[in-house]
Amino acid sequence: MKTAIPLSLYVHIPWCVQKCPYCDFNSHTQKAPIPELEYIHALLDDLNKDLTHFPEIKERPLHSIFIGGGTPSLISPQNIATLIKGINTQFAFNENIEITMEANPGTLEANNFLAYKKAGINRISIGIQSFDNEKLARLGRIHDAEEGKRAATLAKDAKIPSFNLDLMHGLPNQSQADALNDLEEAILLTPTHLSWYQLTIEPNTQYYSNPPQLPDEDELWNIFTQGEALLEKAGYIQYETSAYSRIGYQCRHNLNYWRFGDYLGIGCGAHGKITSQNGSIFRTVKVKHPRGYLDKNKDYLSELNEVNKDDLPFEFFMNRFRLLEPCPKSAFITHTQLALSAIEAPIQCAIEQGFLEETATEWHVTKKGRLFLNDLIACFLSDDTQEI
Repeated sequence: MKTAIPLSLYVHIPWCVQKCPYCDFNSHTQKAPIPELEYIHALLDDLNKDLTHFPEIKERPLHSIFIGGGTPSLISPQNIATLIKGINTQFAFNENIEITMEANPGTLEANNFLAYKKAGINRISIGIQSFDNEKLARLGRIHDAEEGKRAATLAKDAKIPSFNLDLMHGLPNQSQADALNDLEEAILLTPTHLSWYQLTIEPNTQYYSNPPQLPDEDELWNIFTQGEALLEKAGYIQYETSAYSRIGYQCRHNLNYWRFGDYLGIGCGAHGKITSQNGSIFRTVKVKHPRGYLDKNKDYLSELNEVNKDDLPFEFFMNRFRLLEPCPKSAFITHTQLALSAIEAPIQCAIEQGFLEETATEWHVTKKGRLFLNDLIACFLSDDTQEI
């Protein structure tokens, strides 16, 4: 099977200056100088090893690259350039490849934006989170509001083709006015993309062991509805549960992820999903800790698992229904190699509950389905499947 499914690459940089109390990502506080070049070489070796597990993917060009973390902007522009060039020796790049890097608004890193652009970065994602200094301190962020604004301005001055601002709401002791003021400040900076999402308390975080006081459900709903109105008025179009963009500036990497596309994952704890030539789908997980990942006597791969056919409908729709765009029925067949008859019962259940509408060629998530997304996805938790 020659797959037409787009292929992306996720690169994980695990180091941070300090661990934020809400963060459940695989990040490690920087306690010594980062072994930058050693890690870059390991990443490229990791990518090469993936080709031994999935040799057929060598023929597929990369649709997008996303360098996340951690704090990738702790890595110098010169070494980011080495990484991108090294990736390009192993994979062809699509002509319009999107290469995103996450960045911290700290002053020294922000000054490097032009150099990152020269290295090949054409999309920057800046972790602002808030423009309220008290809230930033409570969140454990190392920048202040002015540094956040300055970072966005520098990204524009560097003429990076697209830049995203990450912004959270529902913060400890945050009023509705505070949250909307944050959003208005972000809009004034005219980013091409805004990721605006609610803070949630995750296991294995400081906030989980010592939960802060968060806004109640009524306040959260008012923040969300009024915030959406602000974004719409400013010309931002929602295309995913927590993603908004100007026309033409959707994040192509994230779209591929939510559309159940394929992606390789390299770096500490990185996850990947690959469709093999025969249509089987595999998920990979890399060694989590930098010490183990850089141990030359060990494999980078921690887990390699084939996805059970019975789990594919749930996995596909858990991703696909986060997008506001209609879901083509043909995409389910292409991306899972399952027949539509495999999901007749859960689809009918979702329609009867008012979560879904369908045409001859597409499914549309209703307004009710958006509000009760977890209930919609639960319809696909257990069902018999039938291959095509």
